[in-house]
Amino acid sequence: MPRKEKVLSYTAIFWPLENGGYMVTMPALAGLVTDGVDFEDALEMAKDAIQGHIEASAALGEPIPWAT
Repeated sequence: MPRKEKVLSYTAIFWPLENGGYMVTMPALAGLVTDGVDFEDALEMAKDAIQGHIEASAALGEPIPWAT
């Protein structure tokens, strides 16, 4: 039987840094901040941070935040 998965989508805000690279925040995931040396790296780091946040929330029995 095929596995059904939910697909969640979050808004990410990329802030250019003075020394190059980007800082990334996700408004729906309070306190979650990451960065990368360029846009592509910052995007991958954001994806990884979101996945880690969701996995940690699930492991702690906390609800998974929905994007607003």
